[in-house]
Amino acid sequence: MAQSKVAYGKVAAPVKAGAGVRENWISFPYLTGVMVLLTLVSVFHVWSRVEVIDLSLRISEFSRHFKEELQENKRLRVEVASLKAPARIEALAKGQLGMALPTDQQVVLVK
Repeated sequence: MAQSKVAYGKVAAPVKAGAGVRENWISFPYLTGVMVLLTLVSVFHVWSRVEVIDLSLRISEFSRHFKEELQENKRLRVEVASLKAPARIEALAKGQLGMALPTDQQVVLVK
């Protein structure tokens, strides 16, 4: 008997009507859940980046304001020092108030 080769071709199993559609509908809620989750993560990421940028802008604004206040504080300290100068106070007392240094007869020592 001669050897004969039988070639078996690939034959697809018969598909029931609607079976493929059913598998797609089963995976639809999972795909929808994944898409919702990705959307939420993306929105949270964008929101967090916007918050970081907003906070960095506020920090730089407060830093600038703090430096301006330090300069104002230094200017006011110089002004206070000039207003407290004894020579200025003596000049104001003599000029505007008509005061003079006391003489020896006006000084009384209390013991």
